[in-house]
Amino acid sequence: MYFAAGATGNVGGAVVQALVERGLPVRALVRDASRAALPEGAVPAVADLDDPDSLAPWLEGVEAVFMLPGYPDMPGLYARLRDAGVKRVVQLSGSSAGTGDASNAVTAMMEGSEAAAKDSGLAWTFLRPSAFMTNTLRWLPELQAGDVVRAPWGDIPVACIDAADIAAVAVEAMTDDAHAGAVYRLTGPRAMLPAEQLEIIGRVLNRPLRFEGLTLEETRAQLEATMPEKYVHAFWDFYVDGSLDESVVLPTVEAVLGRPPRTFEQWAEAHAEDFR
Repeated sequence: MYFAAGATGNVGGAVVQALVERGLPVRALVRDASRAALPEGAVPAVADLDDPDSLAPWLEGVEAVFMLPGYPDMPGLYARLRDAGVKRVVQLSGSSAGTGDASNAVTAMMEGSEAAAKDSGLAWTFLRPSAFMTNTLRWLPELQAGDVVRAPWGDIPVACIDAADIAAVAVEAMTDDAHAGAVYRLTGPRAMLPAEQLEIIGRVLNRPLRFEGLTLEETRAQLEATMPEKYVHAFWDFYVDGSLDESVVLPTVEAVLGRPPRTFEQWAEAHAEDFR
């Protein structure tokens, strides 16, 4: 039996789908089973990662777990997994983890989650992906209103990755002891600017789309309206001060899966209806 956190999210949902497609039994963690659209064969596990005790009824017989980062009591969550007899855990993390920069709230959150896994005594694998291709779905409201997208970080190239590729690596690590102790930095096949992504989406939709980058002043105002100051500082550190470089393309996905990561063109074709 396998257990996947974040079953209605980008990566967690893809992990559930990949496990089902391999014919493996999976309990999919959701907060509300009545609102969760899960693939046939996945068992909804109603629990909350903010409450480690809520996991207890769902962990019996679970061999491996896919875990999300950043919850208030990560050591407590890992204690529940260990006490239930879980053997392996795949911890989703971030590309800035490993720098040791505790002054950056995002990095500190990711490294704290990884530390909880290391201290748990379980066999662990860490996944540190670049930004997700699905992040472009944030543009949907503007695309529904017109053909112009105005967004931050227009000059930052990123080797963005398909969540399904992250999930495929996760499932390999969940089902094979050979990945124990591995730290996988995952990227897509090439670095792209937001305008390049939007151009591809425009071709798929047959629409003349145009990208306009926000100024730094506009970017800060948008961030401050949507997140706590510590995260505004973290993203400023990443993208203005330049502490994070996600433009580097790495061969990790192909090394683990035996195939190259999916291109943004392939992702956009597969998700065309999501933009309509």
